Amino acid sequence: MIDGASRIGLMMSSAVSPPAKPAEAQKQFAAFFKEALNRVNEAQIQADALTEKLVRGESVQLHDVMIAAQKASITLQLTLEIRNKAIEAYQEMMRMPL
Repeated sequence: MIDGASRIGLMMSSAVSPPAKPAEAQKQFAAFFKEALNRVNEAQIQADALTEKLVRGESVQLHDVMIAAQKASITLQLTLEIRNKAIEAYQEMMRMPL
């Protein structure tokens, strides 16, 4: 059930390609990060919907709700770590002497 996190991992592996021009690379990174954020959002919406169904007493299994919530949490954590590493790399490059 860690499908969302594995998709992000697959996106990362497919994002590695020959060097591109700076503007093209920037667009590719922006598209990658936007897609990752959309997947995090979808996972969170799904978890919220299942939680609401459970609270209303509809036919939803507790373990399905917990799995969806954990999936949303893991995808968010992964996306934040990718963002943090990108920021760290940028800051390190800015510290390099010319």
